[in-house]
This record gives sequence, structure tokens and C-alpha cells, in this order.
Amino acid sequence: MKSTYQVLSPGDIRSAREHDEFASDLLFGLSQPVKQISSKYLYDDTGSHLFCRIMELPEYYPTRCETEILLRHGPAIVESVGDARLNLVEMGAGDGTKTRILINQLRGQHVDFRYVPIDISESAVSELCTELVQECPEVAVKGLVSDYFVGVDWLSHQNAARNLILFLGSNIGNFDPTRQVHFLTDLWNALNHGDYVLIGMDLKKDPEIINRAYNDRQGVTAAFNKNLLHRINRDLGGDFDPDQFVYYSAWDPFAGAVKSCLLSKASQSVYIDELCRSFDFALWEPIHTESSYKFSVADVHKKARHIGFEVVENFFDAKHYFVDSLWQVVKE
Repeated sequence: MKSTYQVLSPGDIRSAREHDEFASDLLFGLSQPVKQISSKYLYDDTGSHLFCRIMELPEYYPTRCETEILLRHGPAIVESVGDARLNLVEMGAGDGTKTRILINQLRGQHVDFRYVPIDISESAVSELCTELVQECPEVAVKGLVSDYFVGVDWLSHQNAARNLILFLGSNIGNFDPTRQVHFLTDLWNALNHGDYVLIGMDLKKDPEIINRAYNDRQGVTAAFNKNLLHRINRDLGGDFDPDQFVYYSAWDPFAGAVKSCLLSKASQSVYIDELCRSFDFALWEPIHTESSYKFSVADVHKKARHIGFEVVENFFDAKHYFVDSLWQVVKE
């Protein structure tokens, strides 16, 4: 079967918009009383490569836990969504490694489905579609190069197939609670009654286990965060010296999140050409780079009900470190 993908958001327009947005967000963030850089800017090409290394680290449990869930509970997940015609939609597909587990389960149970990876990177979508068609030529593949909700909304109006949206890897935990609600509300609005969402969430657990996952011995997570400074220098003409900043991360039980930052090792001033201004840093002043929120099972149910989803079933790894929660859209 031929691999196809469709571009809904042209790359040249999106690239210019994203550059301006990066500059605007950086100006806003570094002008705050507590300096901050949005975590979404961690994932340029270098950052994405470093995050792939993070997922393979012995301290970083979420990827292994979610893979275990999909291998162990894949048949039950497929059974829960029924045997109706299905769009298997992955938001932020990456390399599709975990999704292949569900694809094989759907094939094994002879479900009529189409795989639809959605990503803003045309090269990522193109490569993934080509690989899957070569591996599974009988599987229909339709990639979408688009922002998530534009792609989901477009898909929901194309045919009568039910959608199963995959939002794996605890990506929802990268948003603060307010943005979590906005994101899930936008997703609910883009879907049809009866559609499903399989969402990965990292669960609250022993703080030592969590802290080790974000403070690996090899320093890959530190490099991942400090790459933000390299990106500012490259894309916006900054003169950050990354060696003058140190990575720090710790679990905050009151916020229910791991909070990560870069600490200035000296009193210093940094100039950014694109913003035409300097930013002063005091000794040990932090730049907040990321908060990774963790959830209780009660949080999962409360969040789903608040938006308008119904929790069909929660699927856990053996240690209950992680959950893939299957939600259904309720609009009637």
C-alpha cells in the first residue's frame, strides 16, 4: 500500500511564525521577576536527539513503564475501543516505536484501521510513513503535517471512522494545570462523540525515584536543558556562555511537579541581538526551564470529568509508576 501524507500547515509559513514566537516568548519570559523559557523550546533537532538518549537512561523509567503497559494491555485496549472502523491517530508521532505495539495488536485482531501520525515536522511524518508502509504494507497510512488540533479537526470531518487519539509519554505533564485544561478542552472540541483518547500520565511516587529520573549520572538531562542556551545563541543571536550556568532539578510535592532550572554561576549580563537588549543575572539566579507534573489516579478521573471525557479504563505497569488512561468523548 502506498504511503501518503498531507501538509495542512506549510513549513515555510510555520517556520517564520515559530521564529517570531520564539523571540516574543523569550522576551516575555526573561523579563519576568522569575526568569523562564517555555519548555517547548527544548525540542529543536539537538534537543530531540538528547531526549531520545534520556529515554534510554537507566534512571528514566517512564518510557519502559509505558512500553510494558502497551505490551501487556494492548489486547485489552483494542478490545475496549471495539471493532468499528478506526483512525489510529498519534499526536507528535516521533519514531512511532510504542505505537507499533498497538498497530500489531490491531492487525492481530483484524480491526479495520488507518494509522494517522500528526506532527509539525514534514520530514518526521514522511520518514515514519515510509518506514511503516515498508514494514506493514497492508496497513493504510495517512500522515498529516499540521498543528495537532488542526489535524484532528480536519480528520474528524473526513469520514465516519471513529478516532483513537494517542497522546503518550506523559506529554500532558509538560503543561501547567491551566494549560492542561486548555489543551484537553481543545482536543475534546476537535473530536466527535464516541471518539477515544489514550493518554499517558506519570504517577506520583517515591520522590527519590522521581528525582533520579531527572538527575541522571551521565548528565544527559543537564545537556538537554543547557541546549536551550545554545539554541538562543544560534537562532536569536544571544551571547550566553552555557558553562556559566548549571542545571538543577528537584521534586516539589506542593506543586506536584519536578521543577527544573538553569542557575547562573556568576553575576552576568547576556545580550540577545534579535531582542536588541541585555538581560542581567544575579549570582545563582534561576531560569525556569521545565515543570513536569505528576498525577494521582484521582487526578486522572477528575481531569477527564472536568473536560467532558469518560474514563473507560486505566492501564498500569506492574509497579504502578505510570498509567495509560483510555478516555471516551461524551457530547450527548
